[in-house]
Amino acid sequence: MRYGFWLPIFGGWLRNVEDENMPATFEYAKTVAQKGEQWGYSTTLVAELYLNDIKGPEKDSLEAWSTAAALAAVTEKLEIMTAVRPGFHYPAVTAKMAANIDHISNGRFTLNVVSAWWEEEARQYGGIFTEHDERYDRTEEFVQVLKGMWTNDVFHFRGKFYEVNGAHLAPKPVQKPHPILYAGGESERGKQAIVKHCDAYVMHGGTVEEIARKVADMKQRREQAGKEPFRSFGMAAFVICRDSEEEAQAELKRITDVKLSSGYAGYHDFVNKSQLELQLKLQDYSVSNRGLRPNLIGTPEQIADRILAYENAGVDLLLLQFSPQLEEMERFAKQVMPLVEERRNRLATKGEK
Repeated sequence: MRYGFWLPIFGGWLRNVEDENMPATFEYAKTVAQKGEQWGYSTTLVAELYLNDIKGPEKDSLEAWSTAAALAAVTEKLEIMTAVRPGFHYPAVTAKMAANIDHISNGRFTLNVVSAWWEEEARQYGGIFTEHDERYDRTEEFVQVLKGMWTNDVFHFRGKFYEVNGAHLAPKPVQKPHPILYAGGESERGKQAIVKHCDAYVMHGGTVEEIARKVADMKQRREQAGKEPFRSFGMAAFVICRDSEEEAQAELKRITDVKLSSGYAGYHDFVNKSQLELQLKLQDYSVSNRGLRPNLIGTPEQIADRILAYENAGVDLLLLQFSPQLEEMERFAKQVMPLVEERRNRLATKGEK
């Protein structure tokens, strides 16, 4: 299992808690990233939203790509997975930017391709927001242009949404043939695009049974398409680790006490524009990306056992959220990560006997 974390670019992850003691500043994000790689985290995911989806559209937030480039220069080992939404970017320019950041990071830059869901944000920032399936049509062309720019000396492309005429991109990315393309999607159209064009699949939080079904389904789709296996299956989760189960449950109750605020401004678009497989309740939206469904809540021992269950279900990358982030990331690294390894080794030893 690899452990990743969402970069804290919104000032927190909790819509019902006003101040989480984790400011939306580059200095705080840099500290979290540098400490994270020291503590054994492999990956940071930098979300891309121009409005603050957690604390409210009027609140501070960091822009993803400039933040990712800055982090690339001040970290050494961390994979910097950065979201990109085709409706807000030109693909040839994005390919050039990604190649440049891949060089700054010496081959640590990857992309999370997102087809977008927040119509109001697109209206404010001039993004292209169309019907759900057409967004994936655009995404497919966008990814084709990225790969073409990264792997051809001279690239030509003519599609419904994009046109590239004899473009050069040099230097090429450090990673060969190109940076890893992650993507997540739950609609039939989304899964078709991901199977055809991307390298790894990332999921919102779900139960072990839900995730096992998704992993098995995507593996089968990939095989039927005649493609190489996905390089990774990742899942989002929010962690509440405490010395006792009672303390953990008390914290869960505190953060899910729904207080309607501007932090819920995107709820309608997220539910109605994304074609989710599961109905999302308002309480689930208290934490982003269905992070509470994996139930990584309890003592270090309980959380370690649940992580092993997800590992057996096919997950090899956890994309974790914490609050307050710095303190809880350290607790997880020191109390949970070693237990997972210890329990895995113990189970392996029993299996050999």
